[in-house]
Amino acid sequence: MAEARPLHLRLPHLGLALIGGSLGTAAREAISLAVPDIDGIPVAIFAINILGAFCLGILLSGLSRMGPDVGVRQKMRILIGTGFMGGFTTYSALATDSASLLIEGRLGAGILYGLVTIVIGGLATWAGIALATLRRPSDENGGTR
Repeated sequence: MAEARPLHLRLPHLGLALIGGSLGTAAREAISLAVPDIDGIPVAIFAINILGAFCLGILLSGLSRMGPDVGVRQKMRILIGTGFMGGFTTYSALATDSASLLIEGRLGAGILYGLVTIVIGGLATWAGIALATLRRPSDENGGTR
């Protein structure tokens, strides 16, 4: 029997990532157009990356606590985690925005913007994971574990 294609090469999974990524990118663009920069600092991209890190922590921790990465859980991870959150967050814009600040001669702002986003993003992911651990899945008898 021939070996099955790896998950990332299967068309249904690529389609889920494409749909989620398109929606996430559209959401990011809408927010970045609606929220102006403050003193040249792209606060929308900063907030998007922090929110995305937090939500991804909740999603992945919550899904992993529900059971193996198969079936609906796997599809949710691909659609929402890989797709939507992958399109929504944008660390390439973080790098570009940081570099632009540096090129403009705003050395402190560029370095601080990059470092603060990475550090707070990591803390936001941790907070999302911590929040997901507070909600425990129900056992088969309808109670909580």
